[in-house]
Amino acid sequence: MRTQTYKIKGMHCASCAGIIEKSLKKTEGVKEVEANYGTEATKITFDEQKTDPHHLSKEIEKFGYSLVIPIIQETKHSMTSGQSASDMGMSESEHAAHLGLSQSKEEKLAEIREMKVKLMSAIPIAVFSMFVMFWEIFAGYDLIPQMSYTVEEFFHHLLPLLATYVLFVVGKPYLLGFYRFLRYGKANMDTLIGIGTTAAYLYSFIVTAFEDTLRPFINVDATYYDVTIIVITFIALGKYLESRSKLKTGDAIEKLLNLQAKTALVIRSGREVEIPVAEVKHGDLIIVKPGTKIPVDGVITEGSSFVDESMVTGEPMPVQKKIGDNVVAATINTSGAFNFKATKVGEETLLAQIIKMVEEAQGSRAPIQALADKISSVFVPIVIVISFITLLAWLLFGTATLGFSQALSYGLVSFVGILVIACPCALGLATPTAIIVGVGKGAREGILIKDAATLQKLYKVDTVIVDKTGTITQGKPTLVDIENFSDFSQDKLISLIASLENKSEHPIAHAIVNYAKEKNIPINNISNFESLKGKGLKGVVDGKEYYVGSVKLIQEIGFSFDVEKIEKYTIQGKTPVILATANEVLGFVMVADEIKTESKKAIADLHSLGIKVVMLTGDDDKAAKYMASRVGIDDVFAHVLPQDKLLKIKELQAQGKIVAMAGDGVNDAPALAQADVGIAMATGTDVAIESAGITLLGGDISKLVKAIKLSKITMRGIKQNLFWAFFYNIVGIPLAAGVFYPVFGWLLSPVFAGFAMAMSSVSVVGNSLRIKGKRL
Repeated sequence: MRTQTYKIKGMHCASCAGIIEKSLKKTEGVKEVEANYGTEATKITFDEQKTDPHHLSKEIEKFGYSLVIPIIQETKHSMTSGQSASDMGMSESEHAAHLGLSQSKEEKLAEIREMKVKLMSAIPIAVFSMFVMFWEIFAGYDLIPQMSYTVEEFFHHLLPLLATYVLFVVGKPYLLGFYRFLRYGKANMDTLIGIGTTAAYLYSFIVTAFEDTLRPFINVDATYYDVTIIVITFIALGKYLESRSKLKTGDAIEKLLNLQAKTALVIRSGREVEIPVAEVKHGDLIIVKPGTKIPVDGVITEGSSFVDESMVTGEPMPVQKKIGDNVVAATINTSGAFNFKATKVGEETLLAQIIKMVEEAQGSRAPIQALADKISSVFVPIVIVISFITLLAWLLFGTATLGFSQALSYGLVSFVGILVIACPCALGLATPTAIIVGVGKGAREGILIKDAATLQKLYKVDTVIVDKTGTITQGKPTLVDIENFSDFSQDKLISLIASLENKSEHPIAHAIVNYAKEKNIPINNISNFESLKGKGLKGVVDGKEYYVGSVKLIQEIGFSFDVEKIEKYTIQGKTPVILATANEVLGFVMVADEIKTESKKAIADLHSLGIKVVMLTGDDDKAAKYMASRVGIDDVFAHVLPQDKLLKIKELQAQGKIVAMAGDGVNDAPALAQADVGIAMATGTDVAIESAGITLLGGDISKLVKAIKLSKITMRGIKQNLFWAFFYNIVGIPLAAGVFYPVFGWLLSPVFAGFAMAMSSVSVVGNSLRIKGKRL
């Protein structure tokens, strides 16, 4: 089985998604289909032995749709999803097409330009028709003079010609929708508009052609050419604005694609050669000069610099990079020059993974969308039935009180009004457009969201579990305190400790040595070095023997030492490293995994969102509680083993809590998978990131707050969209049907119905676009 996402040409409404899904699901070899109107794409799981993309495309072509098959599949049907543009030999625009943006940017813009040309030709005609329509209305109330006979006859013969052009040229998609409904029984929004406007046009044409014959039976002065013209123009205007807006909702992937460097300066056969990024191979040595983009992921082998990673991680400050540090594609070298070895190319790079993750998330469905999808799938057939019932009701019940001519006129107005005002598109766009914008905004902030369901779950989270190491703290030990009891200067004390620890591979030793190097404190050679297993080290510096180690080592040497001086630090979770001679303690340093500067504010921000924060750690109880008190964490569970994290999450879930877990290690992977929402810090392992629903690039806990705010903003937007989409249809259809006519005398003109329908979709997309401008 293979799963692939394809763009769909011809998908113009929410009902289209239902038609595509039902048609493809009936095809042999297809296991699962998920069509998304928001991205105008469909995700298909199929058996390659039984079917292929070309056959699947043919299955839906008769309904006016087709799969956009990526170029590489035209020649080779073994392409895997998610490759980078360069890896697939495609341009960025072609790759944008592959990544769920319906067609490539050029194709989509060409389609919008064609829509604009037709629209520009229809708007003057619609304005002219409205002028005639309002003249007749105002003249009927004696607000303005009546038309002269000559003017009236001129309009009488001109409007049918104008309506013919608008219906058969501008309204061609709607006529095709009507035709496919008659031939295949499949109806979408185009069908509704097609039936409504065709009915208005044919009725008017018959009345015009057989005016004298029909005059005794109906009001032949009432024609609806203006309805045909204005409704189609309004719908076309709405579709044009909607298409432009939707193009903006999906610009996150395009912007990510545009970050990719086009070329790389590599060393080949001892010479510098500039080659396309697609030709970079594993192990290539790449030269990066100041102000240039890094083309692929790799490890620095020579030189150092500061790299601007904001386009990938969202962090504004450039990060120092030196030999042995990792660099990632699309980031910018600000100063200095360096060489690095390529370790990840093509689809392996972090940027390619981000693009793939964003693409999949934007195309996924949120559970809240299920009801709207069910309604959209049956919406059009139900509306067609309602429109015919309404017409019959007017004729059956209206004739007695209004007369046949008036009842037919009102019935036709209601018939067309219902078909025109009913809008499954607003329902279909409500969720996916908000998800597309929300996921894209998250990616720009360094917040990667796995799917729409995760975003919806995050919105409901009331408890966040954090791991101490790497989440609340830096994740690596640093020297934080110095106590000097000797006559030596502080630098001399550090020099002696660092000189001894320089021989050790322990992380605490590395922290001390790194501190000395950063402060330019000399590290001297030592002799007679000896490792005292589990207790410390000893060695000779400048002819004198020194000991470095724990309290246990000092006690074994055999002289008294006031451990209370150290205990006030150890209860804070700090580890002492003591320097002594055979006779006395000279001083000690404290090493600790320091709290991240942003942790305290992040915890406070979580509290302001009504979220309880729980810390799980393997530390002892006193140290854990001290750490928690410093940052304001609500509950602490100490001495927690990796397997216990999973049990603790289950325990909280059993209490009815919606739990998010933030972690960064392999040991966190089971807990991340168990939590309602797993949040991986990208400084962690690939395993943890795979287990998580949300990935925070740069390992910044303040992004956890942003992610939760983003979920709340996005879900609020979805709920607003759904409310207005449902409200619009619930009120609009009865109003157009004339339900309120007997009581209030209200009857909605199809012209206003068309305008309302056109604006409903535009307003939903516009509301979703507001998410872009929200501050997190």
